[in-house]
Amino acid sequence: MFCKNCGSPMDPNAVVCVKCGCAKGTGISYCPNCGAPTTPGAAVCLKCGSALTTAVTGGKSKLAAGLLGIFLGSLGIHNFYLGYTGKAVAQLLISVLTCGVCAIVSEVWGLIEGIMILTGKIDKDANGMALTD
Repeated sequence: MFCKNCGSPMDPNAVVCVKCGCAKGTGISYCPNCGAPTTPGAAVCLKCGSALTTAVTGGKSKLAAGLLGIFLGSLGIHNFYLGYTGKAVAQLLISVLTCGVCAIVSEVWGLIEGIMILTGKIDKDANGMALTD
């Protein structure tokens, strides 16, 4: 068994990959059977012929992330939603610790990121999964 995110060998009983930290079964870059790099959108692994699961379930919504960025960007809610907790905490702390005085910085930051999400410039979440329309 191999990690679908980084291609390193995994223990069959493991919950996460010890090399990259991704949850078991997440990722689309490597074959879980042989660990070979996969072609985007391929139905089978070109090296071993194993069927690849191409259906992505539970993808984050591009519209939701963009609107959260535009309307609640000063609190970093869109970054929490997408899994970018470092950026989210920074935006939240800028707004809260300055009692709103510097919240305009976080708001402009969130507005720009919200627009970038809606236009497709930011198209993946923190796990590398594509945002859904």
